[in-house]
Amino acid sequence: MKILIVDDHSVVRQGYAGLLQAKLPPCEIIEAVSGEEACDQFNKERPDLIIMDIRLPGISGIEAAQRIIKADPEARILFFSMYEESQVVKQALGVGGMGYITKSGPPRTLIEAVNRISSGETFIEYDLVMRVGAQQTTSVDQRLKTLTQREYEIFVLLARGDTYKEIGERLGIGGKTVSNNLAIIKSKLGINSVAKLVYLAIDAGIVQIWAGPDNQDVQP
Repeated sequence: MKILIVDDHSVVRQGYAGLLQAKLPPCEIIEAVSGEEACDQFNKERPDLIIMDIRLPGISGIEAAQRIIKADPEARILFFSMYEESQVVKQALGVGGMGYITKSGPPRTLIEAVNRISSGETFIEYDLVMRVGAQQTTSVDQRLKTLTQREYEIFVLLARGDTYKEIGERLGIGGKTVSNNLAIIKSKLGINSVAKLVYLAIDAGIVQIWAGPDNQDVQP
């Protein structure tokens, strides 16, 4: 696995690199100190995963993520930041990030996030999920009732981390049909990313949250 770490503090980058190399299977670590350099390194190295700070010299991590995802919609970005405000989290995930954790969390959360996102899942730190979910102003149940049975099935499977191919095989439909249904689901629910879809599923009690050993899991 090739991982790009984007942070403007060398000590922080080295600390992350050491932790990841100690806890994960053999991986190659690439570093960037700014948003612009992150874009350049992504285009040059094509890492499997990006760990992106938000506050960076030059363009922000969010803007860098936008540029990267525009170039490659399949890019996997984990935001790892000091910011815990729900609006920042929503903005980061809204541009296409697959996860968000805080720098104040324990090392095991970073490892869990990397493992989940590397597998194609979305990962959001437990406390952040609770904070953002509590601010939902529209009834999730009412929004989900707008979905057809097939759309709802696809919604649930996507929220649980299944790939288009896995969903297609399970439901007996093609990957393009899954993609087309996802576009309809996003439109009906008023969301623009799979990360936000996961938020709705968590708020509705459909998927399980990894809460760490000090918290109880939310069961599907």
